[in-house]
Amino acid sequence: MSKLPTLAACAALLAFVQAGAAPAAPALPPTVARAIAASGLPQKSFGLYAQEVIGANTMLALNAEQPYTMASTTKIVTSLAALDLLGPYYRWHTSAFTLGTLTDGKLVGDLLIVGGGNAQLTSGALAAWFRRMHDQGLREIDGDIVLDRYAFQLRPSDHAGTPLQSADEPRHVWPDAMTLDEGLIGVVIRPGRGPRAALSLTPALSDVTLDNRVATGGGCSATPRWQAGRDGHATVIVQGHWGAGCGTRPVSFVPPPDSGIAARALPAMWAATGGVLRGRVVSAPGVPGISPIPLGPDGEALAPLSFDRSKPLTELVRDINKVSDNVGARNLMLSLSPGFPTRPATLAGAQRIVRLWLRDQGLVDGDVDVENGSGLSHSERAKPRALVQLLRKAWRAEQAQAFFDSLPVAGIDGTLKNRLLGGRAAGQAYLKTGTLNDTRALAGYVHAASGKMYAVALMVNNADPARGRPALDAMVEWLARNG
Repeated sequence: MSKLPTLAACAALLAFVQAGAAPAAPALPPTVARAIAASGLPQKSFGLYAQEVIGANTMLALNAEQPYTMASTTKIVTSLAALDLLGPYYRWHTSAFTLGTLTDGKLVGDLLIVGGGNAQLTSGALAAWFRRMHDQGLREIDGDIVLDRYAFQLRPSDHAGTPLQSADEPRHVWPDAMTLDEGLIGVVIRPGRGPRAALSLTPALSDVTLDNRVATGGGCSATPRWQAGRDGHATVIVQGHWGAGCGTRPVSFVPPPDSGIAARALPAMWAATGGVLRGRVVSAPGVPGISPIPLGPDGEALAPLSFDRSKPLTELVRDINKVSDNVGARNLMLSLSPGFPTRPATLAGAQRIVRLWLRDQGLVDGDVDVENGSGLSHSERAKPRALVQLLRKAWRAEQAQAFFDSLPVAGIDGTLKNRLLGGRAAGQAYLKTGTLNDTRALAGYVHAASGKMYAVALMVNNADPARGRPALDAMVEWLARNG
């Protein structure tokens, strides 16, 4: 049975309320203060807050009302909003529509493929879907495959706050309604018997030449790059050395945003699965604001011939948070746009929905700001107290377990697999990590030795944030032991 508060305590609380004052933040525990001092960073670089998920006991507070860049802890906000607004079993659909007459396995007309924003569509899953279409009776297309990627209608300015997409940064792939293999091209490299290693592209791509400049022997390194040519042709140039002991390995890289990987992969994949394509792959003419779902003569949406479904949202959120998948988070954010997928998604629409959702959680504008949902933008900022407030409310939400299960576990998996090992926090801290060139962050839950669960938001914003990471770990360990 809980102990009733004394009359004196009630009177003291009433005095605080009448005076318009809030209880003072607790002093930093000596262990935490020493960890901050050992970092050599000023205290203003740290934003900290830790509070019981049940109850109101605050264990850590420092600069809790100052906004800090969240980095990938932004994905917490994106995940919670999506689980609440879309539901745990939400799935993305890549749909195929026949624009013509299908008779005896032959389509006289075009096959329209509409990308639905599935961030985890792989070339293997696409090939399996094509085989299902063949089994359904579509084996030959007398016209074209028309690829519609307009379920996401993005402007160049929508990427302004994020790093440029580059060949050596898979974390910076831009969102696309028809993302294939997370926007990456794989070059499979095998030891060769002659002067060159053996190379192959995955997936196979139309109108792409493989320029093999990988010499046999001399190490195990190869670097591919994309080179655009004339008339839509392109070359993948691979340079390096590959010895007999290197084995067979894939090397992935990011092609430019305008390389059209999905469109280049479709013809070879259709043929490899037993289909016949008389025409070619063309892009659908996009009309801003128009539904990507084709309409029949009566104005009603046509039923697809076939569709491929993504994994449910709970699994996608787990994948996003465990390994900090940026393109998955950005696609997820866009999927919150009003009316999606019946109406094309815009970033402005998604941002508006997230702002409204945050207000519904009891936050005010400026508490948490989300731009693209991934944490790549420095405009994605939060007050530590506000992020903890969101986490505390999420603890009681209908989808609490799905969200909790998505967080990396200290010393066990995800981005925390090799962190916080050997201490009380190992296996007891469930935290999303965040890393930018000026940010280190942790946010989530810590299960303390007392049995209490705490919501935490710990952030470092500084030109040399790596110096603050040991302090963040020390705070988590302290809370796990003393909370």
